[in-house]
Amino acid sequence: MYTLGIVGPDAAAATDRLVAALDGRVAVLRHLVEDGEGAVRPDPAARADTTYDLSDGWRAAGDADLPLDDALDRLAPDHDYALAVGFPAARVPQVALGDVEVDNVLVRAADAAALDPEAVVEALHDQPEHETLESLVAAVKRSPQADRSGAIATFTGRVRARDGDDDAPTEYLEFEMYDGVAERRMRTIESELEEREGVFDVAMHHRQGVIPDGEDIVFVVVLAGHRGEAFETVSDGIDRLKDEVPIFKKEVTAEETFWVHEAERDGT
Repeated sequence: MYTLGIVGPDAAAATDRLVAALDGRVAVLRHLVEDGEGAVRPDPAARADTTYDLSDGWRAAGDADLPLDDALDRLAPDHDYALAVGFPAARVPQVALGDVEVDNVLVRAADAAALDPEAVVEALHDQPEHETLESLVAAVKRSPQADRSGAIATFTGRVRARDGDDDAPTEYLEFEMYDGVAERRMRTIESELEEREGVFDVAMHHRQGVIPDGEDIVFVVVLAGHRGEAFETVSDGIDRLKDEVPIFKKEVTAEETFWVHEAERDGT
């Protein structure tokens, strides 16, 4: 799923133009403000923590604050795009309107009328997609050979705070990849693993940028006929990804900072 933020005084109009230019299933997430400033709040008479209005589409509301990253994770399995409107601190590519200050600017325009939606979509498709374990599992389940599968095996690598009690805690990892090279190598590994007898689909994803302690880094998902080839292929897949894909990692602990190639040090 491609994710895009939209910030600035003309964000609502820009969102409408971008939704019209996107081909696929699109989600829009809006940042609510206090009631006196035009927010639509849940019905105060409702007593449930979360409510869903179901029809051809759906709406959800809840009393608890749902972080944007968690909302994106929920949407990733069955959406092609998610537009986050009014989240200037979001870790997503941003469309910045007017003079608004924001990190991760993908496109800047004076206002919604000056925005070129087709150019934004083209630039967005050069950005990494937002994937989760659930979205990759959903993808392999859509395989044409899914009816022959009796097993899905998965691997999730995450940021480890420390190996031992005396280790300085890791605060975050930062990953960089050569443009296009890492993705092409992962796609090649997927294709080669899918040539195995009884393996029908393989999906891999490695996140980029800053990933704090406790968050997921990398996923490998295998759709196979039986558990034996599924488990073996998952194990071989993560080993090959770490050995063959050019990914560089900066580790920041409470005491030091250093860069390493993934093949030189196991961080998951």
